[in-house]
Amino acid sequence: MVLELYLDLLSQPCRAIYIFAKKNNIPFQMHTVELRKGEHLSNAFAQVNPMKKVPAMMDSGLALCESVAILLYLAHKYKAPDYWYPLHLQARARVDECLAWQHVGLRRSCVRALWHKVMFPVFLGEQIPPELLAATLAELDANLQVLEDKFLQDKDFLAGPHISLADLVAVTELVQPVGGGCPVFEGRPRLATWYQRVEAAVGKDLFREAHEVILKVKDCPPADLVTKQKLMPRVLTMIQ
Repeated sequence: MVLELYLDLLSQPCRAIYIFAKKNNIPFQMHTVELRKGEHLSNAFAQVNPMKKVPAMMDSGLALCESVAILLYLAHKYKAPDYWYPLHLQARARVDECLAWQHVGLRRSCVRALWHKVMFPVFLGEQIPPELLAATLAELDANLQVLEDKFLQDKDFLAGPHISLADLVAVTELVQPVGGGCPVFEGRPRLATWYQRVEAAVGKDLFREAHEVILKVKDCPPADLVTKQKLMPRVLTMIQ
């Protein structure tokens, strides 16, 4: 049976999985679950993932959710090159440390920044109070400082001299649809150089392919009233 991935490339965890599978020549069938239409909230998708979130995976009867779990499964099953998730215990621990932190640190602030700065005004037609937006961006800046000082330091990549799952998960969080490229790195040359290094290791064509949707999200039409009513409770829970 073919590996099935349920993704929306608007979502950072989905982009990380998409890049990893493509980069490592893992064959898969992609099912697009459009978050902006609320398709992840449908009863049909609940049969795949009862938590009604993307990404999700089906493989030979195994249903799996949570992006890190899916990435580790794919790395092990398809015997991805060792640098993605090293066999050496201490090197692997560094990757695990970064993955654990980013899920509750970097990811939270990036999701809040995306919704407060772009998605609420453009897609949902809601304006965020300036003081709330300022607090959100300050939180993101603080997490960028942790990423730079604690994890990157003077290394080429977050967990050592080679790209790993830690880099892939973190860098896909930081592509923000504000003026194109990655403006969150303005004033942070060390992080900007790391970003370019990760993009080159992935391959610029694949990197841009995976991020095309998020970089064009400002051009998406506003949500209709029904979709907005479906999405708002989930969105508010996610970003508070």
